[in-house]
Amino acid sequence: MSAPLVLGIETSCDETGVGLVRGYDLLVDAVASSVDEHARFGGIIPEIASRAHLEAMVPTIERALDTAGVTLADVDAVAVTAGPGLVGPLTIGAAAAKALAVGLGKPLYGVNHVIGHAVVDELVDGAFPERVMALVVSGGHSSLLLIDDTVNVTELGSTLDDAAGEAFDKVGRLLGLPYPGGPHIDRLAREGDPEAIRFPRGLTAAKDQAKHATDFSFSGLKTAVARWVEARRDAGEEIPLPDVAASFAAAVADVLTAKTIAACRREGVSTLVVGGGFSANSQLRDMAAARCAEAGIELRIPPIRYCTDNGAMIAALGSAVVRRGMRPSPLDLPVDSTMPLTQVLV
Repeated sequence: MSAPLVLGIETSCDETGVGLVRGYDLLVDAVASSVDEHARFGGIIPEIASRAHLEAMVPTIERALDTAGVTLADVDAVAVTAGPGLVGPLTIGAAAAKALAVGLGKPLYGVNHVIGHAVVDELVDGAFPERVMALVVSGGHSSLLLIDDTVNVTELGSTLDDAAGEAFDKVGRLLGLPYPGGPHIDRLAREGDPEAIRFPRGLTAAKDQAKHATDFSFSGLKTAVARWVEARRDAGEEIPLPDVAASFAAAVADVLTAKTIAACRREGVSTLVVGGGFSANSQLRDMAAARCAEAGIELRIPPIRYCTDNGAMIAALGSAVVRRGMRPSPLDLPVDSTMPLTQVLV
């Protein structure tokens, strides 16, 4: 008998994602993004994102079904992002998922967006081993998670202030780059010298290790970049944008990979999964690959198209909880903008 067909809906921020997954096989991943509508504001506007989700939901579902060559009648379960995320967008997605579950008479699963960023790798590299370490880095999250049996999660650490992607957006704005800043800094960094400027590595000093060995902080780094740039501008000097971008990106990647590899060694974990929008960053990917190879740790990073928010990751996590026979969510499931990362399913 074939595995259940799970339809996944993702609306935590500015992407309307719909995925269809059967077991570990991805049938389709359809995405409609409203990022261009937010660019002129320099950040996400929740009301605009909510309206965009409302307009895109039905067409995106229809496109996913047509592409996969299935109908709603073929769907066995509906999974949706219940949190974390923006309340308005989350509510649009949850309402659509509830309507589908009721109309089809199928179970509903409200799952965790952040954990989905890690579990989507099962669609690419196969089932997780019994225990993996997951580093999920995005515009809103920099989280270190210990995952057992795919659905049992222990949060080892997180960002105390700015997430990695958020810091990139702020530094991008400081350097006069378009929003979102991450891709533009990454492009510039490839042309610069990552050792040109020694920016600070947050929470890596000996005094911080006892209390914050697995936590991250990028606010001080962002401030250091701002002060360096301001000093050069005040002196009438030209700002070497590629070198600033490369040195800043190297500082972020250094902290993320060093702390994560150390956590893998402490926990005796031999597989690391890196996910989230910021995992598309080339310096992070290169540094993680080199350091994992040196430490004898298997590195799993999904292709870039699965790193940003998408429906495939929600369908993948939904498929994982269905395989384990976990109880479906209630039809009145609430959304939670601060959903704990230890909660896989509502």
